[in-house]
Amino acid sequence: MAGLSDRKQKILQAVVTDYIQTAEPVGSRSISRRYKLNLSAATIRNEMSDLEELGFLTQPHTSAGRIPSQQGYRFYVDALMGPPNLTRQEETYLANVFTQLQKMREIDQIIQQTAKVLSVLTSYTSLVLGPQFRHSAFKQMRLVPLDEQKALVVLITSVGHIKHRVINLPQALSSQELNQIVSYLNEQLAGQTIENLSATRLRQLRSDLYARIDLLSQVLQLLDESSADGEGRVFLGGTSNILNQPEFKDVEKIKHLLTLFEEGSRLTFVLETSSEGVSIRIGTENAITEMSDCSLITATYQLDNRPVGAIGVMGPTRMEYSRVITIIEHIASHLNFVVQDL
Repeated sequence: MAGLSDRKQKILQAVVTDYIQTAEPVGSRSISRRYKLNLSAATIRNEMSDLEELGFLTQPHTSAGRIPSQQGYRFYVDALMGPPNLTRQEETYLANVFTQLQKMREIDQIIQQTAKVLSVLTSYTSLVLGPQFRHSAFKQMRLVPLDEQKALVVLITSVGHIKHRVINLPQALSSQELNQIVSYLNEQLAGQTIENLSATRLRQLRSDLYARIDLLSQVLQLLDESSADGEGRVFLGGTSNILNQPEFKDVEKIKHLLTLFEEGSRLTFVLETSSEGVSIRIGTENAITEMSDCSLITATYQLDNRPVGAIGVMGPTRMEYSRVITIIEHIASHLNFVVQDL
């Protein structure tokens, strides 16, 4: 950034690092004593004053040291922080956890455990959006006769989501004809994402099977409704971790956050709007007002190279960004393999 010298960058990095660790305003003497910058306390104080004028630091009280501003955190994340590695123990822990998760066949159980692991490793609040039905791919349709007049149609997706409905059977159709229709639909729809089943495609299927229109209309109605289904359950982990942060001792502030945690649709929106890969939103970069004092780091996880859900960590803007990013990247990578094996 123009006007931000190498010396200022080093001092800004030191202030952010120190404040993340201590949650206390940082003074020039602390920086001089703790970090090998080969600069006097007076020089550091002058540089910190310049950084404040430039908007990278703020001074909460006139007698106190300085803390990073939102702009300061953003510059730190984009240009200054280094990528830490997980410890060998943490890597082993994650490998063991996801080996166990691969044995589970219920996607909700897998997502719930992922949220727990994410909060344990980061000590922040985790949010995990389960695979959304409309983002998953069509895998199989089954038709199970219940009696001569009714059958259960079952729609199964690539991540194990199931939709089902009881439909009326046309009397003129034999069981062989029913099987032929199901086989045709399985062949035509295999691998297509539910959300990409356009109205044109559904009309084409109706045209192809016009003679079986009564049965097909009921089946395609289920597909049509599923393509508009935005369900995606959000699992939380470590919700009480936010209470341990000194930034959230204010009762009103924490009340708003805890209320947000109960609003599934808004949390779904937060994670749905995450960009593919790793995304970092700091303070007012978050679209939801209650999160204006928080940072949210998210990553998408994929099936067949398509994003189907997202994981995230919410904490104060004074977050251990580099560590959280590393953990999220590792967990998203593990989750990709687990979801692929469903």
